Amino acid sequence: MSLTPIQQLAALSDLLAARREAILAAWRKLERADPEQMTGRALTLGQFLDHIPPILDAYELRLRSRPGGMNARAAEVEKKEEGVKHGLHRWQQGYRLKELISECGHLQFCVFEELGNLVATHPELGPATLLEAHRQLLDLISDTISESAAQYERMQQAEAASRVVDLMKALSTMDELEQRRAALIHQAVHDLNNDVIGVSMAATLVGRTQQVEADRMEAVAFLERATQGLTTMLGELMELARLEAGQEKRKLAAFDAAELIATLCEGSQPFARGRNLYLKTEGPLQLVVEGDAEKVRRLAKNLVGNALKYTGEGGVSVSWGEEKENWWVTVKDTGPGMLSGAGQSLKAGLQEATASAKESDEKSAAIQGESSQVLAAPDDTAFPTKPAHNPPGEGIGLSIVKRLCELLDASLETASSTETGTTFRVVFPRRYRNCA
Repeated sequence: MSLTPIQQLAALSDLLAARREAILAAWRKLERADPEQMTGRALTLGQFLDHIPPILDAYELRLRSRPGGMNARAAEVEKKEEGVKHGLHRWQQGYRLKELISECGHLQFCVFEELGNLVATHPELGPATLLEAHRQLLDLISDTISESAAQYERMQQAEAASRVVDLMKALSTMDELEQRRAALIHQAVHDLNNDVIGVSMAATLVGRTQQVEADRMEAVAFLERATQGLTTMLGELMELARLEAGQEKRKLAAFDAAELIATLCEGSQPFARGRNLYLKTEGPLQLVVEGDAEKVRRLAKNLVGNALKYTGEGGVSVSWGEEKENWWVTVKDTGPGMLSGAGQSLKAGLQEATASAKESDEKSAAIQGESSQVLAAPDDTAFPTKPAHNPPGEGIGLSIVKRLCELLDASLETASSTETGTTFRVVFPRRYRNCA
């Protein structure tokens, strides 16, 4: 007795499900053989598989479902949701958009090959069944690329929005600086019977005027802070511009990550003590890895420096270690949390991506009898009890960290809470395979 078209598609769906592990293994092998796909080589199996199994679940459910039925609609919704999560996760892991699209193409090829093999070895499945399965596969990959790439683009826009906030703050500081400068000149002109001979002369004469000594000292301190802040921001913008323009290249060599981070933290101790904060370190005495030591130092310095700068009380803990093919560094502060500050969309996106990575990694780790090392979301959901902070330059600094992670094929995780502070965890590959 021959099978109906719907029964044939259901049978094909079951056969695909039985071949799931072989499909995923072939996909990973194809990805690693592609010299253009560099970022995925640094991921664990769980991180690499990401939300692809649920997307394949939706595909198989769609094949088994009556066209237009509730199961088909549910499969469509699941496919789109998992596509969004996939794009968010890949952005968090430092994938380039081209890599994201290419890996979807590789997945399509592997499923396409498997479909052909299954139909060839099961004569009860006719050509019409294979044609419909191919049509559904094209729809699957098209939607996955569309949803993943759209989410990836939204996160890039969030990064840009955070930099707009920082630039607006810089302009505001410039306006305030100009107003204070104008007030100083006006006072000097009044004291000199409106005999203005230039800004430099005015500043000199203000310094000699005892009547406005308190105002003068306040203005000088303000000018120094503003000038230093703007100079720092301009330097960060220049660094970010070089990274985004692709002018920074990684230079790989062996180095001791433990020594590098410990030395960096030792150099930051005076700043921590000056703010009455602790700066604790924990990790193995030696951790030899491959990578770009200078860029790792810049990345860690940015995280540690910002944590110390924006923490009012308590302190910062820095730790490092290794797990399987990766090594990691974690920076945890006791500050007010970061979702109230500049670049909120970028920060919220990083937390959402970390939560998505945690969900995917826990499933893979459970299968292997292990526990996930991805940062867990904070437990508290209470309203903020600490003052909100909105430090200028924080969005730019976070974008620099994100770009350095992308350059180093590193994954950036974060968890933040108004009660427990903020934690950043960066996971680097211990070795870089076949790429310079």
